[in-house]
Amino acid sequence: MAPTYEDILTLFREVAEAQKETDLKFQETRRIINEQSQKTDLKFQETRRIINEQSQKTDLKFQETDRLIRELSRTFGGWSNRLGEFVEEMVRPAVVRLFRSRGLEVHQVMRDVTAIDDNGEEGIEVDLLITNAETAIGVECKSRLTLEDVQEHLARLEKFKRLFPQYAGYRLMGAVAAMVLPDEVARFAYRQGLFVLAQSGDAILIRNDDRFTPKEW
Repeated sequence: MAPTYEDILTLFREVAEAQKETDLKFQETRRIINEQSQKTDLKFQETRRIINEQSQKTDLKFQETDRLIRELSRTFGGWSNRLGEFVEEMVRPAVVRLFRSRGLEVHQVMRDVTAIDDNGEEGIEVDLLITNAETAIGVECKSRLTLEDVQEHLARLEKFKRLFPQYAGYRLMGAVAAMVLPDEVARFAYRQGLFVLAQSGDAILIRNDDRFTPKEW
């Protein structure tokens, strides 16, 4: 039996109603998605604001510490070396605890260990030398560590076993320590395989994470 005009009209009405209901559901779904997206954006913006705020505070503290050190260096001239000695005195009692926490036993901590090159080349001086029966760690201590300081310490470690033949059979590793340690310098030292020691409040901490593998010379 062929559909009548009324049957076709009814079918179109049902299709139109179904389409209208689908459109309403789609609009509601889009409204919910937009609402959730706005909430997420607000949370993200708030998180980013907090991170930026904390970063600015950290930068200000770093700048203030750096300013004080520079001011001390300008005021007291030759006392910049004394600041390095002060860092050594801060680091020396901490290294036993710090390196033992990394599974490295410490038997001796020696200050200002110097070697003279018999070939007429410039010798080296190691601020702190940490040793046990089979391992030696040469530590460079600075009030403010720079990329140049790290590079000089790497060159120092390259010469170490030749100038200190008594440690030729040792595992030799390196570390840097500072009161003021810019992030880019810390990252560079880390990538070169050096332990990175820095002041945090009243304490000295190792900034290397558990994934760090020290370089051996």
